[in-house]
Amino acid sequence: MTLLRHLLIVLVLGLAALAPTGPSAQEADALPEIDRSATGGATTLEDILRRQEGLKTGDDAARLERALETTGGAPESEQLGTLGGASDSLGWLQLRYDAADVSTQVRGPAATVLIQDSGMWWLEFREGPLLTYGGYLLLGTIGLLVLFFLIRGRIRIDGPKTGRTIQRFAAFERFSHWLLAGSFILLGLTGLISLMGRKFLIPALGHEAFSDIAIVSKWVHNNVSWAFMVALVFIFFLWVMHNLPDRTDINWLLKGGGIFSKGHPPAKKFNAGQKLIFWSVIVLGASISVSGLALLFPFELPMFAATFAKLNAFGITEMVGLAPLPETLAPHQEMQYSQLWHAIVSFVLMAIILAHIYIGSVGMEGAFDAMGKGDVEEQWAREHHSLWVDEVKAREGAAPKGATPAE
Repeated sequence: MTLLRHLLIVLVLGLAALAPTGPSAQEADALPEIDRSATGGATTLEDILRRQEGLKTGDDAARLERALETTGGAPESEQLGTLGGASDSLGWLQLRYDAADVSTQVRGPAATVLIQDSGMWWLEFREGPLLTYGGYLLLGTIGLLVLFFLIRGRIRIDGPKTGRTIQRFAAFERFSHWLLAGSFILLGLTGLISLMGRKFLIPALGHEAFSDIAIVSKWVHNNVSWAFMVALVFIFFLWVMHNLPDRTDINWLLKGGGIFSKGHPPAKKFNAGQKLIFWSVIVLGASISVSGLALLFPFELPMFAATFAKLNAFGITEMVGLAPLPETLAPHQEMQYSQLWHAIVSFVLMAIILAHIYIGSVGMEGAFDAMGKGDVEEQWAREHHSLWVDEVKAREGAAPKGATPAE
């Protein structure tokens, strides 16, 4: 749990650092004062531009005070009144600061929030750095795997094949794995369509064709997500005991798992590399699931304001050189953070899974049989998981007469 907590804190701080949380005290002092003499103290263009960048304008207190004043626009019968009738500026200030007396038949935490000014940075980040660097991460991972294959080639079984097999995974284990793998692939593809489709698919297919694809993708993404979460629970309880760290993992990591040299270090049922994959899937998959639930049930699962408050209280933001994070977020801001978190963590997990797919298919001879058939060549098992083979053979030797061997 300590590892999970630390990882979540690092990820939250990384995401929060991307958002415009306002300048530090030194930066705020360095900002020049805005001359509002020409507007009689009213908002200027420079005020607007600063707010769009998430910077303080220096007149927030005065604006909020004016927002709480009674609007005094001219009656609608006098459309040339000084404040333009019902469309007076004070009314818009009240809306912006969520101080207006708004009533609606719609019920919900976001129903009366008509203006929230964090949407622009979210949209710009989503269509800019998120899409760009996320795409680079996936393409870079694929490129590195291709380069590694060209240099290292396929990892072959070194010794002579015995023709005997050992059961590696039972039927339910393989079902849980493929349920998780299949749902994640569908979620990844449909998620990329939702994020990148407007930029890449609309120019190629047109708006109408993309509309049909996007509608289907959204339906698939929302419904297949439940299969992913169920499978995540399955594999956790099936394999968590086999993926606890032990001293053999240190030796395996020091020798690079034998990937860069001949011979493979001893390992139990799961080696250190597989344990890293397992815990990446569990931790990142759980985080994706939580943020996904927040998106499936809008405004019902706010997480970030409370998290930011705890990070501020523990002084973590100050330790890493960040300004205090916002502790009060509009419902829409919570959704924006959830969407960005969901996408960023998904990109990281997709890159990890690409490496996992490579090593479990073309990268290593005999590896696919473990999940494809459930049984593996005994020589492969001895080379990659010798300690586990010894355990299996010991159990077979202790089995009562009449028991069916696993090979």
